[in-house]
Amino acid sequence: MSDVLLYSDTERSAAMRHEIPISIGDPFAYAEVGGRTVILTSSLEQERIAAVRPEAEIIEYADVGFHELLESGMARDQMLLEMLSRAVARMGLRSATVDPDFPLAVADRLRADGVVLMPDHETFAARRRTKSPAELAGIRRAQKAAEAGMAAAAAVLRSAVPEGDTLVRDGAPVTAEMVRAALREACTAHGAPAPADIIVASVWQGFGHEAGSGPLPANLPIQIDLWPRDEATGCWADMTRTFVVGEVDAATLAQEGLVAEAFFKARDAVRPGITGRELHALVCEVFEAAGHKTQRTGPGDDPNEGFQFSLGHGVGLEVHEDPGLGQSGRAPLVPGDVIAIEPGLWERAIGGVRYEDLLLVTEDGCEVLTEYPYDLTP
Repeated sequence: MSDVLLYSDTERSAAMRHEIPISIGDPFAYAEVGGRTVILTSSLEQERIAAVRPEAEIIEYADVGFHELLESGMARDQMLLEMLSRAVARMGLRSATVDPDFPLAVADRLRADGVVLMPDHETFAARRRTKSPAELAGIRRAQKAAEAGMAAAAAVLRSAVPEGDTLVRDGAPVTAEMVRAALREACTAHGAPAPADIIVASVWQGFGHEAGSGPLPANLPIQIDLWPRDEATGCWADMTRTFVVGEVDAATLAQEGLVAEAFFKARDAVRPGITGRELHALVCEVFEAAGHKTQRTGPGDDPNEGFQFSLGHGVGLEVHEDPGLGQSGRAPLVPGDVIAIEPGLWERAIGGVRYEDLLLVTEDGCEVLTEYPYDLTP
């Protein structure tokens, strides 16, 4: 097994957060060298890191000339590179597998020292596929926050009434911003804040990852897609529901029926050994049989119509991570994977219907982590 080197903080690097499961805002180094775990860090983080990785050898900045370098007049960024260079030499590290996000300036310095660095996505993705108990607990908490956020969003919509083609409450239009604010407040109250760009959108607001803004329509689908992050562990959840306030027309009912059929067909097939590509194909078969374009057939006249995206993605320390659940998803699922499946259809006349649940792959199938109804009525 090759040696490993990471250099980052635990807020920006999921790979580092998996190895050191606490929030650290400043960059530091983590290495596995000849079976030893060695960490270069400042005295400010030394005890915290030792508490979560007591077996690790810790090199503190003072051990590699911190005070000497402070007096040398060297710029801070160059000091950090020099201390890392000295620490790597002290570790005896001559070659290492690194995360593809490894900092370029750090790589340039170490390569100039003669250290061989080999970026490899699979090495670090595989480490994170099976979640630790703490990570899984964080995902479950984030999912509960997502459900609370969805309930808050539904409550706002439930209080609205159609007035012409617009939703109103107390005489004023109900907006995407209004729903998003209620949703985010609920997630934060449950210890898992949701980002500012969570999706509250309809055919009026746009397609894809457009967050949505302005008044929301009556009698048309409104998609709410939210992904809160557990504050304690940095782990995410992800869920989507679709609501209609007012009359649900035949076209929307037909679209919803197909999406539900495809959704449950894929969800029921989740188990170890199946690939994301195979799950994606199950959904495409349902939609293609009904005459819709999919990602595997290619778009029609409108590049957005039909099912022009993947089935979903892994969820953990990143909201989008391995395994892939689309045409490129050739890696078999393994017990411990957490995945989001989110089939949907988009039609230019009515917009989109989409559902999304979070699943934990178990030894013989999956556990559905999402507990929220699928009704179009909020």
